Amino acid sequence: MARTTQKQKLFNGRDHSWMQFNRRVLEEAEDPSNPLLERVKFLAITANNLDEYVEVRQAGLMQRIEDGYREPGYDGLRPHESLAALTADIHDFVAAQYRCWNQHMLPELRKHGVRLLDWKELGQEARAYAQSYFQREVDPLLTPISIDPAHPFPRVLNKALCLALLLRAKRRSSGPQVLGVVTVPRALPRFVRLPASDGSFDYLLLQDLIAQNLSGMYRGYEVLAHAAFRVTRNSNLYFEEEEARSLLETIRVELHNRRKGDAVRLEIETGADPEIVERLRVNFELDEDQVFRGEGPVNLSRLMFFYGDVQRPDLKFPPFTPKSLKLSRKSANIFDELRLHDVLLHHPYDSYDPIVDFIQQGAEDPAVVSMKQTLYRTSQDSPMLEALTEAAATKETTLVVELMARFDEASNIRWARSMEDAGVQVFHGVVGLKTHCKLSMLVRRDEDGQTRRYCHLGTGNYNPVTARFYTDLSLLTSDPQITERVHMVFNYLTAHAEIDDYRPLLVAPLTMAESFLRLIRREQEHAQAGRPAHIVAKMNALLEPSVIEALYQASQSGVEIDLIVRGLCILRPGVKGLSDRIRVRSIVGRFLEHSRIFHFANGGNDEIYLGSADWMPRNLFERCEVAFPVRSPEALARIHDEILPAYLADTVKARLQQPDGSYIRAGKLLKDAKPFSSQEFLMQLAEGKVDLDAIPKPTAAKPPAKAAARKANAAD
Repeated sequence: MARTTQKQKLFNGRDHSWMQFNRRVLEEAEDPSNPLLERVKFLAITANNLDEYVEVRQAGLMQRIEDGYREPGYDGLRPHESLAALTADIHDFVAAQYRCWNQHMLPELRKHGVRLLDWKELGQEARAYAQSYFQREVDPLLTPISIDPAHPFPRVLNKALCLALLLRAKRRSSGPQVLGVVTVPRALPRFVRLPASDGSFDYLLLQDLIAQNLSGMYRGYEVLAHAAFRVTRNSNLYFEEEEARSLLETIRVELHNRRKGDAVRLEIETGADPEIVERLRVNFELDEDQVFRGEGPVNLSRLMFFYGDVQRPDLKFPPFTPKSLKLSRKSANIFDELRLHDVLLHHPYDSYDPIVDFIQQGAEDPAVVSMKQTLYRTSQDSPMLEALTEAAATKETTLVVELMARFDEASNIRWARSMEDAGVQVFHGVVGLKTHCKLSMLVRRDEDGQTRRYCHLGTGNYNPVTARFYTDLSLLTSDPQITERVHMVFNYLTAHAEIDDYRPLLVAPLTMAESFLRLIRREQEHAQAGRPAHIVAKMNALLEPSVIEALYQASQSGVEIDLIVRGLCILRPGVKGLSDRIRVRSIVGRFLEHSRIFHFANGGNDEIYLGSADWMPRNLFERCEVAFPVRSPEALARIHDEILPAYLADTVKARLQQPDGSYIRAGKLLKDAKPFSSQEFLMQLAEGKVDLDAIPKPTAAKPPAKAAARKANAAD
């Protein structure tokens, strides 16, 4: 019992922290200062986030319980306790999602001429169009099923939208009721655009159109009731790597098996007939608390359709054009530039085109003799991978593909096969470790007769599409120390050839964890000696207990610590005697904060690392990750004087974490501070509309009294 109590003192719950993050995204959907279609997009994102969380995290908890695990988690809760708390949290969250949709989104959309209509609201012309669309596009794709001894319940695919029907044979009016199931075609949009003469955007749910035609599909039956539903299944992959003939083949088979995972959630319309709900629940072997009812469209993630289909720029964020990289006058190409100095790019404020150009120029340049690249996620029509494919005809070309990038496995398998066919040497990294580092290396015979390595190291995926709305950092360099160590990392990935020291790089799972702990302890020593001691760390998640405990010790020794953590954070900031000097903020806004930055004051001799890893167990011990130093004075100054100060000054999109894991908007705690949005400032800076003087000095936030904190949270 004492162990549980100690954990609860040190750590907040992981699941509670994740739900807090998704609530911050939902706040953006509820925020009237955001353009309407952007709010719809945020709501869809919360639903997509929740889908992934349920099919992985909640499913994982259920599996641990079934496997007999009883070990408490970070927060001292055992798996069954965590699952109960998480399930209750999800029910509350789903209710909040539908309140947002029904009370805020729908009325506002109607005001702006975007209408989601019921069948009874359609005029004659709209009904005729809808029926014609049904006969032409929908009906050929439908397979109505009735459940009886000859027709067992169909294997409903993971997250497939379906209609369940309660049926009775017309010739047996007093006979038993049977269940029918119709799967809504995934190949069609979930919303049918209807003709509208007044310029409005009118839509009908596809499932509602199918529902109007059920009697024609079930001739001989009376349709007593119907309801839309969706089942979420366990989407974890399971396989024994050492027994597999081929890792690629095993992943392919497991992708097929994923669809057959156990059900973990049933979503269904609020007004569904209780008999339908009960029959579905029993069939999928779910408890009552695993049934989630929604007053509106089942699967709110499909609302993303409106963002693309409704052509109303006035209801979206104003367009933003990233800043282009300009080469020095003496540079004919990027390689000339990198021999002069490193190039640091902050996406999406800086264009991602230079990274694409770097790889394409490498493929086209006859002086480049070798190209190596890692791939975790990318776009379907990646210009960079096409360039590597073309390069294979004349150069030594190597690609390290991560086949187990969750939900991107199928895409990565296709890339791996097509590139192998083109002559690219394709590797799958180190067995047992995901390859998550973002590295690209070109070997070039330069005009001066020397052979040099040129590298790109990044915090984000090689995806030109997501680079437009993910914040990430890229370093292009020809620094011999860095590029030589990148070469060693590729040797580790392709041959499992380890070396003792990868400095100046930090490489997981070999040296990164101990290096970060050493850097934190060094700040502690500086503080104890009276020298400048400050840590600023920006990441997606903070979950590793050893790092958190080191931060607690540093705080107690006098180190000032500012953490910018977008998502999960189980550290408890601002606890007297434990973490007095630690502040945690999360920024959720127009762009997805994805960059990882680690700044150490180092007694006045600042060190900054960038990388692909969060401070999580999986990143530090279960993946191949790389963190790399920023050495160029100009690049160091940009991060030190521009990027980090902007994030720390944010009072508009930043939320400050409280010791109990809750979050309060910075503007509510810093009432005297000038409103400042870091993302808005960085866009204006890229456009040349502001300068660094526009960044206000950070204002210290005093922890609110308990009553004030509760009031602020209620207002949020």
